[in-house]
Amino acid sequence: MSLLTVLLCIVLLVLLISYFKINPFISFMIVSIIGGLLLGIEVPKISGSVQKGLGDMLGSLAIVVICGAMLGKLVAESGAAQQITGGLMKLFGESKLQWALMITGFVIGIPLFYNVGFVLVFPLICSVAYRFKLNAVYVGVPMLAALSVTHGFLPPHPSPTALVAQFHANMGMTLLYGTIIGFPTVLIAGLLFSKTLKNLKVNVLKTFQTEGLPEDQLPGMANSFLSALLPVILLATTTIVNPMIDSDGILKKTVIFLSDPSVVMLISLSVATYTIGIKKGLSMNKIMGFYSDSVKDVGMILLIMGGAGSLKQILIDSGVSNEIASFFGGMNAHPLILGWTIACLIRLAVGSATVAGLTAAGIVAPLLIANPEVDANLMVLSVGAGSLLFSHVNDSGFWMFKEYFNLSLWDTIRSWSFMETIVSICGLIGVLIINALLS
Repeated sequence: MSLLTVLLCIVLLVLLISYFKINPFISFMIVSIIGGLLLGIEVPKISGSVQKGLGDMLGSLAIVVICGAMLGKLVAESGAAQQITGGLMKLFGESKLQWALMITGFVIGIPLFYNVGFVLVFPLICSVAYRFKLNAVYVGVPMLAALSVTHGFLPPHPSPTALVAQFHANMGMTLLYGTIIGFPTVLIAGLLFSKTLKNLKVNVLKTFQTEGLPEDQLPGMANSFLSALLPVILLATTTIVNPMIDSDGILKKTVIFLSDPSVVMLISLSVATYTIGIKKGLSMNKIMGFYSDSVKDVGMILLIMGGAGSLKQILIDSGVSNEIASFFGGMNAHPLILGWTIACLIRLAVGSATVAGLTAAGIVAPLLIANPEVDANLMVLSVGAGSLLFSHVNDSGFWMFKEYFNLSLWDTIRSWSFMETIVSICGLIGVLIINALLS
């Protein structure tokens, strides 16, 4: 009965947004309250779940998204994105531009949380699409597929890192297997699948579209790359350095503090304000004007993400994810396939890939003990792949993709949701192939 209720809530959400044209944030609030009532949450506790879900989501994303939008706007308006685009084109050529973006997405996606990576690379995607008159979704899908793969498959991302610990896997081997599986997955879900999206109608946010500046007004190549990619450099450096510090002294605490995405974004924005702003002759008033404009464009995106967080919290507090996991926990199937399936179903119900992965782990872990022949590293990747299946209206990533690219609901499903599904299925196939080779 609970699973049917979840399905009805998702259908109602789609109808409110697509048919009745109600604002997505308001739709989320309505569905969250109705869902809480139907799923048996005590009436006084429903508002608490809604507020907690919204607060948790915005608490972890607001600074990152806002600072990322500001940095992206400055990178675009200062000409840094134009300079970076030109450098990539000279290196790879226009015919191989998607390859350049895909490889970049895979490399920077390893240390970056998905949402951080998205707001950082989106201005670059828009700059390339605008300059060369290409479809922005066609250009961006290979890069975003790479970010998605690293988010679901590879430590140090939250879900795979926690799964490594729960399954007592080896982080180094998980990274190795994940990379082996991840790259061909990105080729299929990114490069190949993007060819079906060339005719998609796209009208991206104007905040990242700028007219080209004369060459003599552009920041230097090194300055442009450093300013735009400083968050990546800081996070990658702290990720590498942190395990090397054994003590719990001030150095360790400083590295942990500097590895926080919000702190990284604030530092990066401050540095870029000078390096590609003030240093290049832009007044502080003009720079702050850019920042104000960027916030206007992401304000509704943040509210929609918060709404998705409210619905997710209602589903978690109702116990639906545990009900799904318990139902499939007693089935007789190969543990790798079972782990993937459970993660898929929880992902469909609650939206969050991290929640799906961690919830599935609680059911799958005992299966590994009962089946010691199953490779724990492959189980991490199997559950991680399952946690990415068919992102839809209860996932903040879905709304981020939809609103940034300014797509219709159906076009978002056709592009983003299908891409995530391909990533998930290819991930499982890769796991099973490696398992067969190791057996």
